[in-house]
Formats: sequence, structure tokens, C-alpha cells
Amino acid sequence: MRHAVDLSGRVAIVTGANSGIGRGVALELAAAGARVVVNHRPNEDSERRGVEVVQEIARAGGQAVPAAADISREDDVEHLFQVAVDHYQGVDILVNNAGIEQPAAIQDMTLAQWQKVIDINLTGQFLCARAAARAFLNRESPSSNNIAVGKIIFISSVHEVIPWAFQANYAASKGGVSLLMQSLAQELAPMKIRVNAVAPGAIRTPINAPAWNTPESLASLLKLIPYGRIGEPEDVARAVAWLASDDSDYVTGSTLFVDGGMTLYPAFRGAG
Repeated sequence: MRHAVDLSGRVAIVTGANSGIGRGVALELAAAGARVVVNHRPNEDSERRGVEVVQEIARAGGQAVPAAADISREDDVEHLFQVAVDHYQGVDILVNNAGIEQPAAIQDMTLAQWQKVIDINLTGQFLCARAAARAFLNRESPSSNNIAVGKIIFISSVHEVIPWAFQANYAASKGGVSLLMQSLAQELAPMKIRVNAVAPGAIRTPINAPAWNTPESLASLLKLIPYGRIGEPEDVARAVAWLASDDSDYVTGSTLFVDGGMTLYPAFRGAG
């Protein structure tokens, strides 16, 4: 059965692909035919989980390779893109997914907590996007003017537009990602490089497990989601695959919210 989108022959780097949304995206892109560089942080646990994702892709008949890199470090990002060159002779798609949370009340938030979130969620996405742009611009344009030479997809969050008390560092980073994405889309469009974002809402991943792993917490969360269910990594992954494909070739500078309606502010429903 043909996959909904066709990424055959394309090479994709997915940052933070060892778990959660990143894992789901890596599996989806591989299922669509892409060869995937599965990025993970350079520690033993992340490496083990990254290798497991690569093995899962291989069992399904796809191609993937693991790549250790801390995306907040410039040298590590250069190494990550070199892995794509060494194994697959280049890169066509970047999915800027890696991100962390360090929640704290503002009066208690340390500079280290602020800086770590900004370094990974915003600076890391800048470093990877810059490396991708350089890679795309160094290749010859395809014969057709209607097909992009490369695609950059940022994984943002509903919190690029919804304030988040006790997560000021995270919300600030995602607000920054939104304008970074739009600015790069405007800058790179004439060079046939498409830049977009996917902004997930509440997704069933380890990073936010306390919000859904008990019946009480899940019931509370669902009050914020008009569609009435928590999202799954696959929901986000399918949106990413579409943006990575030529089916979305006239789309750039857009954020696709995958949130079950969370950004519709359901608390105001019936109270207008």
C-alpha cells in the first residue's frame, strides 16, 4: 500500500529523534521512503534509545543511522550534518525537533534553567537551520523551478501563542522559534528553500507524562482540548511528513497547529 506522501530518495535529519515526537517523526518519514539521520543526545541512555529507533526503522524495511549531537553546540551540529553526508551524500529535509523543559516560578528560576532551555530550544534550532540552509545552498537547483531544493520544519508548540506560567523560559523559546521560522522563510524562499513549523498541543510523550498519566490529570487536561482526546506523536508526524513532501510545495512561512483545538481557548466556550 502506498504511503500518503512519497519521500523516496530524500534524506532527513530529525533532531531529538530518540523519543516522543521526534521518534514518531523519524518513523513516519522512514515509512514514506526517506533515509533518516536519527539524532540523539551524546549520553548512554539517549544513544540506546536512538539505536532502538534505527533498528525499528530497519525492521520495517527503511534506512536510518544514529547520530549523537548536542544541538546547542556548534561543533556537534556540524558533526550531525556530516553524518548525513558520509552516509547518504547530503540532506534534503531538516526537522528541528529537539527541545526541553525546565519549569520554575520566575522568582526561583535560575539563570542556568533559563539558559539551558534557550540554548536547546532556540539557539539549537538556529544552529541546525543555519547548517541546513548552507547545505541546501551549496547544491545545484533541480531542473524544475516548482520543487524546493530543501525543507526546514521547526517543531514549535501551542505555547508560541499561549502564555505558560511557570514555564517562562519554554514559552519565550517557542515564541522565538515562531519568528525565527517566519524570518527564515521570508529570507530563503527566493532560493527555493521552504521553511515551516508544526506547533503541537498536548501530545502523549514522556516530557509531559504528569499531565496525562493518571485518570485525574488526563480529565483535567481534556477540559482544554475541544476535540476531546490527547494527541499522539503520529498526529504530529503525519503533519511533518506532508510539509516535508512536494505535496506542500506552495507552503512556506506557515505554522500548522496540531492541537485538537487547544489554541481556540476552550475555557471561553459558552461564556462569550
